[in-house]
Amino acid sequence: MGNHQHGHLSKITFGGLLVTLGIIYGDIGTSPLYVLKAIVGDEPINAELVKGAISAIFWTLTLQTTVKYVILTLRADNKGEGGIFSLYTLVRRSKYKWLLVPAIIGGSALLADGIITPPISVSAAVEGLRRIKPEIETVPIVIGILIGLFTIQRFGTKFIGRAFGPIMLIWFLMLGVLGISKMVTNWSVLEALNPYYTYKLLSTHSQGILILGAVFLCTTGAEALYSDLGHCGKNNIRVSWIFVKVMLVINYFGQGAWLITKEGQHLDGANPFYEIMPHGFLIFGIIIATSAAIIASQALITGSFTLINEAMRLNLWPKVKVKYPSELKGQLYIPSLNWLLLTGCIGIVLYFRKSDEMEAAYGLAIVLCMLMTTTLLNFYMHMKRYNYILIVTVIAIYGVIEIAFFYANLSKFMHGGWITLLIAGTLMLVMTCWHYAKVIRNRYTDVVRLDDYKQFLIDLSKDETIPKYATHLVYMTSVSNPHEIEQKIIHSILQRRPKKADIYWFVHVDVVDEPYRMDYRVNHIATDDIIRVDFRLGFRVAPKINYMFRKVVEDMVANGEVDITSRYESLNRNNISGDFKFVVVEKFLSYDNDLPLIDKIVLDVYYFLRRFSLTEARAFGLDSSSVKVEKFPMIIKAPTNVNLKRVG
Repeated sequence: MGNHQHGHLSKITFGGLLVTLGIIYGDIGTSPLYVLKAIVGDEPINAELVKGAISAIFWTLTLQTTVKYVILTLRADNKGEGGIFSLYTLVRRSKYKWLLVPAIIGGSALLADGIITPPISVSAAVEGLRRIKPEIETVPIVIGILIGLFTIQRFGTKFIGRAFGPIMLIWFLMLGVLGISKMVTNWSVLEALNPYYTYKLLSTHSQGILILGAVFLCTTGAEALYSDLGHCGKNNIRVSWIFVKVMLVINYFGQGAWLITKEGQHLDGANPFYEIMPHGFLIFGIIIATSAAIIASQALITGSFTLINEAMRLNLWPKVKVKYPSELKGQLYIPSLNWLLLTGCIGIVLYFRKSDEMEAAYGLAIVLCMLMTTTLLNFYMHMKRYNYILIVTVIAIYGVIEIAFFYANLSKFMHGGWITLLIAGTLMLVMTCWHYAKVIRNRYTDVVRLDDYKQFLIDLSKDETIPKYATHLVYMTSVSNPHEIEQKIIHSILQRRPKKADIYWFVHVDVVDEPYRMDYRVNHIATDDIIRVDFRLGFRVAPKINYMFRKVVEDMVANGEVDITSRYESLNRNNISGDFKFVVVEKFLSYDNDLPLIDKIVLDVYYFLRRFSLTEARAFGLDSSSVKVEKFPMIIKAPTNVNLKRVG
């Protein structure tokens, strides 16, 4: 699947814009529910603080979301796909191998953000009920909504996806109408468009730099916006963002106008978002806000599934079961991650209980992700030979902005920020160990020249004294060089138990940087005896090797390249196809190893995680009825101090 499949995404249509509203802007679109409440907090309302905060919000949305992400970062697309892992695949061929580090940190931080976004969005929306009934307990309602949301993931979101766009259109129009209704009572709030008020807030207010931690919440969805690029296309995102930003800004200014009229008073738990609603409209506003929060949560859940799927393809995550509940492009469901996210979300709700407590923890992980994106974007711009002055200017500006946001969010560490960092740190550990373990294993994989064993295989294939193991024997190989093969595979064929077959097939899967690439190459190593097939699959393509290999064989038969008819005389006379048997050789860590401490820890973690991951056969999508799994001890470094003496 290449550029032609993304061509429709470059067209700007009303339907495309509506879908974009439903998919892209859930997170950033629901931020008015809690941003200004977080900024004002328990302090007396101060008009100068409010204007400074509104100004900071406007310029954050302009510089961080509009310029960095909508204009600049969306240009860094990989065949129409976005996100930090897509960006990493664009730059990983550079000489700087350490670029994997910001990719792992950014991906882990984005996943951690996915655990706190649903609780804070849904909680902030549902808490509007307290304006109607102050004593209502919202925690059970929030948990019930989250359980329902995660439970329906197994069925796919096609049946609710159609409603996302219209609901979000209603949501944004509601934001604009509510904002205008309060702005007309106090036009002086428009003074906040002047960046001087942002400067004044940061330079004169005693908590100016720390208030940025709450201001930052207005742009937390920008990273998710980039990750969902492949679903909508950059043109639809850029055009729809004009409407979305206008509605967001109007609502923030409307809330600000209301706050200024309450100068000197305390919020006392009130939410400016709901306070600007007419009382008679409140119940409808709560329903619309809760629907928007659910959509925001759905977008983060879907994004998390996509992120983990990419991580598996890039060998940064254990292979886990992936399901495809509908025919929608990119629609997938990962059961283990789904229930892990639900558990994390319920834990967040029970720990913090109220959205204003969650605000204290929110943002620290995502600003870390933004810093990592900026790091990778720097190398992307160098790779694409952008103007050097432009590169320096962009990186300097966003380096300063995001470091300031990071410093401001560090104040949240003791107030709950440690939770998201702990989650992100755990995810980083898993990704690092899984990747580094493969590096260690590859370093010690014994590889031999296939030509040295070609005649052995041909002779074995024709040896009438050995019973036939299979007509077609297929081995999965991890060696990318078509003229080489793992020693363990040769050992399996020739020595473990001689496996006679009419044709030996060696199949290799190479994960490439293009997201949806699917092609293959056939190499006839020995005519009618040894064939190698190399698949090149994009990092977003599920490796359904059983199906893909069957398609390759069918094409080869149609082209007259191979005869798969059984060579048993009786079957051959009746034109019966021979059987295909796959053999997957799995390594296990031998006790006979004397490893460096770090390598031992990494491999211990790796093999612990392997217990919860799919077998290699299932990870490749092989039919279990035709697969033989063989265990092979991996001896990396045998002990040398074995003082064994013969005494008799």
